[in-house]
Amino acid sequence: MKHFTLPKDGGLKEQGIPKGILHAYEKITTEIYDDSVKASEKIADIIVKAIGDHQKSGLPRNFKLGLTTGVTPVSLYSLLAEKYKKGEVSFQNVEAYTIDEYYQIPENFAQSRNRRLHESFLDKVDFKKENIHIPDGSVSQDKVSDYCAELDKEARGLDLLVIGVGEAGQIGFNDAGTSEKSRTRTVLLSYNARKRQARNFNGNIDETPCAAITFGIDTMMSAKRIILMAWGESKAQVVKNVVEGEINSNCPASYLQKHDNITFYVDETAASMLTRVVSPWKVGPCDWTPKFIRKAVVWLCQQVHKPILKLTQQDYLENFLGELLELKGPFDKINIDVFNDLQHTITGWPGGKPNADDTTRPVRSEPFPKKVLIFSPHPDDDVISMGGTFIRLVHQGHDVHVAYETSGDLAVHDDVVLQHMDAVYQLGYGDHFDEVKKIIDSKKPGEPEPKALLAIKAAIRRSEARGADRSFGLQESHVHFLNLPFYESGGVTKFPRTQTDIDIIKKLIIDIRPDQIYMAGDLADPHGTHRVCTEAALEAIDQLKEEGESWLNSTNIWLFRGAWMEWELDRVDMAVPLSPGELIEKRHAIFRHLSQKDIVPFPGDDSREFWQRAEERTQNTAKLYDELGMAEYQAIEVFLKLC
Repeated sequence: MKHFTLPKDGGLKEQGIPKGILHAYEKITTEIYDDSVKASEKIADIIVKAIGDHQKSGLPRNFKLGLTTGVTPVSLYSLLAEKYKKGEVSFQNVEAYTIDEYYQIPENFAQSRNRRLHESFLDKVDFKKENIHIPDGSVSQDKVSDYCAELDKEARGLDLLVIGVGEAGQIGFNDAGTSEKSRTRTVLLSYNARKRQARNFNGNIDETPCAAITFGIDTMMSAKRIILMAWGESKAQVVKNVVEGEINSNCPASYLQKHDNITFYVDETAASMLTRVVSPWKVGPCDWTPKFIRKAVVWLCQQVHKPILKLTQQDYLENFLGELLELKGPFDKINIDVFNDLQHTITGWPGGKPNADDTTRPVRSEPFPKKVLIFSPHPDDDVISMGGTFIRLVHQGHDVHVAYETSGDLAVHDDVVLQHMDAVYQLGYGDHFDEVKKIIDSKKPGEPEPKALLAIKAAIRRSEARGADRSFGLQESHVHFLNLPFYESGGVTKFPRTQTDIDIIKKLIIDIRPDQIYMAGDLADPHGTHRVCTEAALEAIDQLKEEGESWLNSTNIWLFRGAWMEWELDRVDMAVPLSPGELIEKRHAIFRHLSQKDIVPFPGDDSREFWQRAEERTQNTAKLYDELGMAEYQAIEVFLKLC
């Protein structure tokens, strides 16, 4: 299956740079990989080798392996299970220690972190039952302190500890304020910690445990070797804090800077705020492609607070960009080239302007009108992420289709369902309120939602999407609901994507034969819905090309991002400015998604509604263009051209 990574264009010439220079800004040596799968492959190889080396050493004891729970290690555990099946490793003489568990919970609790670990890894390999050491979340309160002390003794001195880092810098359930000397113990979960964990409980914080058992920082530090992991752009800030920041109790993972045998493995999006990624010219020689030059100049403008055309030679020299001047100078030529390059990304015609010279435009003028296909992972990502461009394409006469890849049913609150049932009754179309209320009341924490309830929620999301599309004149026959099967697990953890998902997408592409395709490019969660949908669509396109659909070679693919983050300006290939009126029209389309307004099950730590996040994001992008010396716009939506 295809695994999506963002295209690269220029950058640090890492080959030949001494390790000491490459990692000069890092307090924990950090290895950056294209994606989480490639990084997990490396970690799996390390684990297999460490187990093999221990067995060859002839030491009489078992190898002691510390394991993390949660989403981060999913790919790693799948790879280790594959290696076991191939006979590349045995866990017969390995003792597994898992670092945390909810407390107090029954032994067979459906949402137990360690039950999930059993299902994803432990039960798929040959660990001896007596060699699996899992915090017992059912220990009585009068015995739990002694139990934790004994577990701590057993867990000290692990040969290898593999742990993921949370978005707030937590490791295990060691949250902000944890002591460096902390050991295995019970902890009360803060509101924010429970809010993060609520995604495992159908978004219901009231059903989320209030306490946990966790290894402490000192327990973890006693391990002989530590591997840290973090994937996705939502981890970028914490990776920077842990790798380059100061040790701070508000970021417990930063304590691990003191360990003398630790490596941090990250994907390129999690590494996106590290110095060697943000300003690699500080580290070593670079490959100065036009886009990479743009990256450097935009960075320089932000450092010295000047627009592009006011940058001086001294600005370049004082900010580590002497190599750029030597290879591509003089400075004033660089300024003009980058100014023109960035200005040429701006267009009011995202489908191409008919009968116009398109030499410097981001979109070719012909054909006109174009057939356009917008893939929206959830039923509102289209209007949230690129609503202004969507509306502009429709109003400019293009043949626009939108495909909602998943039902989005899990994001509908039960109260919203009951409100719709009451409306149906009040309108005289039948009284199903008590029937549906009974289904809702039958739900059990941690178990998949009832299919009958999900069907209602999916219908609500479909009606909202159609309402949004009608609001700006899209034909209803051009609205497609794909209901990709991978999503329909009834819970937060989805099914793996399969060829069935890809075939559904292939059929739609063949039916429409688009000149332009828009899809999600945000990679905040490496196992999230946006990533899965994008990878399925790209796989579908690749398969169609292999099957002889050569017309797809001239189809342009444009990537948008979600409500939280925007493309860095050095990546942007097309910027679509929005007028004040268009911004309001976009807002009204977002408002049609009433089930997502005010009550959002998975909002994270951002209390703003989706329309507020979207508007601030696009207005901030317009401000960045303005600060660089471009025309001043109300808002701008930006896109990366994949091909």
